[in-house]
Amino acid sequence: MRSTRRPRKSMAEMNVVPYIDVMLVLLVIFMVTAPMMQMGVDIDMPDTGTKSLTTDNQQEPLIISVDQTGQYFLSDETLLGETELRDYIAQQLIGEAAQRPVRIRAAKNVEYHYVMAAVAAAELAGAKVGLMTDPLQ
Repeated sequence: MRSTRRPRKSMAEMNVVPYIDVMLVLLVIFMVTAPMMQMGVDIDMPDTGTKSLTTDNQQEPLIISVDQTGQYFLSDETLLGETELRDYIAQQLIGEAAQRPVRIRAAKNVEYHYVMAAVAAAELAGAKVGLMTDPLQ
């Protein structure tokens, strides 16, 4: 006798459960690491009794950090010298970014001339300069 078997059809469905598992693991990783992200270099800024500055400007400010030794850092932790800092600020404020504000984060015990060099470099490039502080708790 002849067997009456029919050829099996292959399943064309895709199993998405592993993809969902990977997506959820990535989501957890981002949720855990996001609060740990900081703005550049860890600097002990001076405390003030003033309120936070709110700006109408929609552009993200260019943040320059000055540590206790007078070294300059950008938001992405790039180390610059004084002349490199001037060139970098001028390059960042070309064209549509000319109105981009510059904020200086300086350690509370840094020597004054390092902060003033950063302010002067930003002003020479035509930027509006602001100093960042920690609000009083």
